Amino acid sequence: MGDTVQQFFAVKAKIAAAEQEARREAGAVTLVAVSKTFDAADIRPVIEAGQRVFGENRVQEAQGKWPDLKQAFPDIELHLIGPLQSNKAKEAVALFDVIETVDREKIAAELAKEIARQGRSPKLYVQVNTGSEPQKAGIEPRAAIAFVARCRDVHGLAIEGLMCIPPADENPGPHFALLEKLAREAGVAKLSMGMSGDYETAIAFGATSVRVGSAIFGSR
Repeated sequence: MGDTVQQFFAVKAKIAAAEQEARREAGAVTLVAVSKTFDAADIRPVIEAGQRVFGENRVQEAQGKWPDLKQAFPDIELHLIGPLQSNKAKEAVALFDVIETVDREKIAAELAKEIARQGRSPKLYVQVNTGSEPQKAGIEPRAAIAFVARCRDVHGLAIEGLMCIPPADENPGPHFALLEKLAREAGVAKLSMGMSGDYETAIAFGATSVRVGSAIFGSR
């Protein structure tokens, strides 16, 4: 068994322990294995070990490796977890099953157009910039609830969850708590939060999915 597969099982065990610790039901949290910068040969052993949900940051990079893997393993669910440019909406809708980074009006409009055109409807999450960091994608927390409503009412998009990436140098807890509160107020059920360094904390705050890359695949 390779290192990657061992690390994958170790992460799965920690998720299960964190669920139990938080008194959440076993299996309440989905592991999104973040495979960006790794190629099909690195990813395949993790698929063969049973993982079916993966995250990629870039549409173009994902197009290079996932169509073949998805053909070989049709039950794979692929998440886009990096910022989406509006000129890539067409490709994103065609390839991804979940798009976690809806964060502005233009993207919402483009996605709505492509979903209607392709007849394919990926699940959608709104990304919230909980730390109001200028360099980071995501809608401002104070605008998030109204934006979710606009996605639904104006663009006809079904928003399923919220996603955040807390500032690297801050305690993530308050950011996760804020996202959970916004999700409740916006009436969405899913919370994508927590990465390799803080996914156990995120589970305690109600994450329904965690995005873990380096703890499984190592760092490039």
